[in-house]
This record gives sequence, structure tokens and C-alpha cells, in this order.
Amino acid sequence: MSVDSPAALERLIHRDRLLVGLALAGITALAWVYLLRMAVGMRAAVLEADMHAAMGMSSTPGWGLAELFALFSMWSIMMVAMMLPSAAPVILLVVGTYRRRSGSPPHALTASFGAGYVVAWAGFSAAAALFQTFLHQSALLSAGMVSRSTLFGGAVLLVAGVYQWLPIKNACLSHCRSPLGFLTHEWREGPGGAFIMGCRHGLFCVGCCWALMTLLFVAGVMNLLWVAAIAAFVLIEKIAPQGLRVGRATGLLLVFWGLYILGSAV
Repeated sequence: MSVDSPAALERLIHRDRLLVGLALAGITALAWVYLLRMAVGMRAAVLEADMHAAMGMSSTPGWGLAELFALFSMWSIMMVAMMLPSAAPVILLVVGTYRRRSGSPPHALTASFGAGYVVAWAGFSAAAALFQTFLHQSALLSAGMVSRSTLFGGAVLLVAGVYQWLPIKNACLSHCRSPLGFLTHEWREGPGGAFIMGCRHGLFCVGCCWALMTLLFVAGVMNLLWVAAIAAFVLIEKIAPQGLRVGRATGLLLVFWGLYILGSAV
């Protein structure tokens, strides 16, 4: 498809970005609806587990492949709900760049980029599901997926706080905060290239945010208030002008909080 004038090209880019933005909003909304429904179901399961415990029937059964796959699905959808809004700037930039370079509809290439980004977070979700299974089998998580151990909870807060100040965190966050710089250094053509770019951007995001996600093991994996708070914090850290300072200040708060909890457990 040829474009007769720069103005016509900009109109096409604006339309492309609007369509992709609506698609991202729709996918994010569906992910949150899923989480809300799961939270309601989990609340009923927790009440049932508490009733069994009151009757002396408390136990910590092992989990099989079905439970592990369910956890993986839950974490994957949760990561979509939390991380897709913060990835929107780079995805919208990808749409416009592909349109300018080829003049043809960029939707398939943009979808490939988005798929690569989701795959990177799916890898994290697999690791989180395995770790949660270990915590469950070690009786470190309650039926509501909240830490039962003060030492474990304090250690998670401390690690997450310290990580906010490490050079690797800053390096990954720099890529996330500079979509144009990322595309300049990582640009690839074609569907396969778009998928690889999405994977690489997703890996930088995982490197930036994985420690923050472990806070859910302390507050409750399905505590949607914490899920929303962490998602909002990630968005601020990535796009706000003072995002770096906010991230480091939050790191100090987490360190002091973790030390306080560990100190109270001694």
C-alpha cells in the first residue's frame, strides 16, 4: 500500500496505534476479569480449607502436573494484566516504525512482537509456579497463598529492596524507560525479527521487575490490591520522569521493612 503524503502516513500511524492501543486495553481488561473470577473462587476455597482445619482435617497435600499447569496459567495471565500496560509505549512505537519502514499494515508484525514479550514473561511464570509449588510442599504458604514464615517474608522484602539499587536493575530499567533506544539497538525485520525483539524486551522487563513480583508471596499471590499496586508502581517506574528516584526510595522502604520483620522474628 502506497502512501501519497507524509500527512496521510501520519493518519495511518495514528489509526494503527489507536487499534493496537484498544487491543492492548481489551487484553488487559480480560486478564483482570480472569483474576477477579479466580480470586472469588480462591476465597471460597480458603474458607473451605479453614473449616477443615477447624475440624482437625488440616493437611498439605502434594501438587501434581494439573496443579502446576494451573499455577503457570494463573501467573502467566497475571503477568499480562500487570505488565502489558507498561509495555504499551514500546509496542505503540513498534507499530509506527513498521508502518514508516514498509508502508504496509504492521498489525501482524506488532502481534509477533507482543507474542515475544508475553513468552518472556511466560518463562518467569513457569519459574514462579515451580517456586510456589516448592513453598506449598514446604508448608511455607497458607491456603490463601500467603507466607506463613516471618523469616521468609522478611527475607523477600529485603532482597526486593536491595535489588532496586543493584546495577543490573538499573541497566534493565534503562532499556524499559527508553523504548526508542531499545529499538535503535535491537531492531530486526520480519515476523521472526519482531518476535525476537519482543522476547529481548520482555527479558529486560523480567530483569527489571522479577524481585517486585516475589512480594506477592508475602502479601498473597492472589491479593489483587497488591497486584494492582505493584502494576501501578512498575508503570510509574518505567514512564514517570522521576521513576528512577521513586524506585530507589521504594527499595529503601522495602529494606527497612524487611529488616524490621526479621528483627521482630529474632
